[in-house]
Amino acid sequence: MKKLQKKAEMKTNLPAQAGKKTAIQPLGNRVLIRPFTKEEVTKKNSFGIILPDSDTKQKMEQGTVLATGPGLHVDGKLVAVAVKKGDVVAFSKYGFDDIEVDGEILYLIKEENVLAILK
Repeated sequence: MKKLQKKAEMKTNLPAQAGKKTAIQPLGNRVLIRPFTKEEVTKKNSFGIILPDSDTKQKMEQGTVLATGPGLHVDGKLVAVAVKKGDVVAFSKYGFDDIEVDGEILYLIKEENVLAILK
C-alpha cells in the first residue's frame, strides 16, 4: 500500500523593512536551510555531465544552514542543535516545510530530518 506524503507549504509575505532582509529565528530543534539547485551542485561537483536546462532549476536535498533554533529541553536540560550556521547539509526529501521570504524559497526542517553534514 502506497503512503502518500503530504508536504505542507507555508507562504509568508513578510515585507523587507527599509532595505533590510526579513530575519527568521527557528524555534526548538528546527533548522532554516537555503537549498541548492541542481545547477549549483553540478558546478560544485563538475564531472563533465551536461544536464538539460529544464532539469537544472529543481531543488536538491542539500543546502546551507542559515539559522538554527536553540534546541529541545530533555529532562530539564537544553540539548543544543548539532548543526550550526554555515554548515552544508543533506536532508530528507519529504521532511521539510517550504517558506517564502523576500522572494526566496527556504526550507524549515526539524533536526531529526537533517541526515548529514557535508564536508
